[in-house]
Amino acid sequence: MPDIDPATRTELEAAAFRRLVEHLRERTDVQNIDLMNLAGFCRNCLSKWYRAAAEEKGIPLADPEAREIIYGMPYKEWQAKHQVEASAAQKAQFAASNPGHG
Repeated sequence: MPDIDPATRTELEAAAFRRLVEHLRERTDVQNIDLMNLAGFCRNCLSKWYRAAAEEKGIPLADPEAREIIYGMPYKEWQAKHQVEASAAQKAQFAASNPGHG
């Protein structure tokens, strides 16, 4: 593994995070339940992690604000434009693979 100084590592991690968020914004066809069922996290998880990181730095950030940062628009708007009803199979898989989440 290359020897990367901490500041550069942080910059690289931030760039990768920004690219992940951009990718998720572009892939509106991928539903959060699909992400949860396959990877165990979704856009909402990212927004909660973002909010928690902000709070650790003393930056107050409400859930709706954090979600807008991740979704690129208010969450309700994203839901109206892109969210579809999960199938019974998706819901069953979610319940089985993500107990206590939701």
